[in-house]
Amino acid sequence: MLNRLRSLYEDDTDRAHRFRYGLLAFDIVTILFVIVTSFVPRSMAIEMIDIVFGALILADFVVRMAIERNRWQLLWRPATWADIAAIGSFLAPIAGEGLGFLRILRTVRLLHTYQLLVRLRQDFRFFRENEDVILASINIAVFLFIMTGLIYASQVHINPEINNYADALYFTVTTLTTTGFGDITLQGSWGRMLAVCVMIFGVTLFLRLLQVLFRPSKVRQECEVCGLVLHDADAVHCKHCGTVIHIRTEGEV
Repeated sequence: MLNRLRSLYEDDTDRAHRFRYGLLAFDIVTILFVIVTSFVPRSMAIEMIDIVFGALILADFVVRMAIERNRWQLLWRPATWADIAAIGSFLAPIAGEGLGFLRILRTVRLLHTYQLLVRLRQDFRFFRENEDVILASINIAVFLFIMTGLIYASQVHINPEINNYADALYFTVTTLTTTGFGDITLQGSWGRMLAVCVMIFGVTLFLRLLQVLFRPSKVRQECEVCGLVLHDADAVHCKHCGTVIHIRTEGEV
């Protein structure tokens, strides 16, 4: 049984990839649920869905702990603690309300695993052609989501200007883009430190996204000699070692 579970989580098979796609879809659903429910009053139905999500996340967490060969190393990973926080926020929403957004950290870990990246390149031509842009967009989206969640969780009860995720997202985006309208400000020293983090790290990620959007397009073709992966679309030789490379064009078999 344990070997079958390890196969689903780690192997490079069609069944394992379908399972990991399912995990990715589940992560996205839970993230959307956290966002949507921040706009509506808490109800018994929402509490029950919280418990179901929490139980599923807990089951996934237990399985990953069971199949992990080095459990102590797993406990030191940020994604592990993000899972623990998410489990607490779903199973005990009163104690952990607002921390469900940390679930996105595990989604990022899943998206950056070697097996899933390879499969995405194989299955989706759009991903192959735009991988750098997609990953840069995901990185900045994750940063926005995490900072928005932190701002919402720390300010919603003390700041009359922040009542839901939309208010927190509005502040995060205006701060990241240095627009700074000033109609929303964060309260307390903790709030000011969050604003500093948005300005420093957010601008860096934003510039990275602009870089991959506007630089000349590259194609992925690993050089057999030096291993350089990115080349100009019309390249004949590897820029690093000079080896002749053959970049496949549309229509080639």
